[in-house]
Amino acid sequence: MRTVVAVYTGQGLADPLKAVFQELLPDVRLVNIVDDSLIGDVVKAGHIPAGVTKRLTQYYVNGEELGADVIFNTCSSVGEVADEARGKLGIPIVKIDEAMAVKAVAEYDRIAVLATLPSTLEPTLRLISKQAGLAGKEVTLISGLAAGAFDALVGGKPEEHDRILLETAKQVCEAADVLVLAQGSMARMEVALREATGKPVLSSPRLGVEQVKAVLAQLDSGQHRS
Repeated sequence: MRTVVAVYTGQGLADPLKAVFQELLPDVRLVNIVDDSLIGDVVKAGHIPAGVTKRLTQYYVNGEELGADVIFNTCSSVGEVADEARGKLGIPIVKIDEAMAVKAVAEYDRIAVLATLPSTLEPTLRLISKQAGLAGKEVTLISGLAAGAFDALVGGKPEEHDRILLETAKQVCEAADVLVLAQGSMARMEVALREATGKPVLSSPRLGVEQVKAVLAQLDSGQHRS
C-alpha cells in the first residue's frame, strides 16, 4: 500500500481533501500532519518567517520517516518552502496548487487570482508567472484580493466571507479569461463563482490530488525521478 503524507498549516482543508482522496485514491494510506500555528505565524508576519520554514521542512522529513511515498503540501502560502525542500528528500513533494497553475497557463491568457490573504495571493501570482515562464508563454495576471474575507471566516461569519469573495470576483472577472482560487479552502465556492461571473473557475484540491495520483502511478511504473 502506498502512503501519502499531507502537511497542513490549518484545520479547514483536511476533511474536504480526505473526501477527494477517498474518491480518487481509495487504496492509498493517507496520513495528516496538521500544525495550525503555521498559517497564523505567516499571516501575522506578512511573509514566511524562518521558524515556519524550519518547522515545515521538519514535517516533510517526519513524513518521509514514517514511510511516505509522496509528501503533499496543502498550503499555497508556503509553497515556496516546498520548492526549497525538493531534492533534500528521497521522495517527491507535490504542491496542491502546481497542477492548477499549469492548467491556467496552458489554457488561458488573462488569469485573475482570487485570495483572501496577501500571504497567499503573492506566492500564487509568482507560481503562475513561473509556470508561464517555463511554458514560454506570456500571460496577464490580475490580482483579486478579497480584503476582509479571511477575518470574516475566522470570526465565524462564513456568509460574509462568501459575499466579499463574490464581490471581488465580479470586480475582476471582466478583465479575465479564468478565475483561479489561490486557497484550497475556497474550492467550495467554485460553482457559485462560476455561476455569478460566467467565467471558468479553477481550484486546487482535486487537481492537486490528481497530480499525486499521477506521481504515484509513475512510482509504480518506475519512471519517476525526484
